[in-house]
Amino acid sequence: MFDVYLNHKRDLLVVRRGSSLPVGNCAPGKWDKRKRRTGTVSDEIRSAVQRQGYYMRKASELRPN
Repeated sequence: MFDVYLNHKRDLLVVRRGSSLPVGNCAPGKWDKRKRRTGTVSDEIRSAVQRQGYYMRKASELRPN
């Protein structure tokens, strides 16, 4: 299971359920936890969480240039 967080810029942060937020780029004060937890995520997100403890994606990375 994973906890999903969004910030005011609609950036996405995914961590393992019960884990604390990572420090650095992911300042804890700006993230809002989504009420639903998710059990399934993509392979990319799952491997990033296993490797570094979290997955973060900026909303600007999704917009076409």
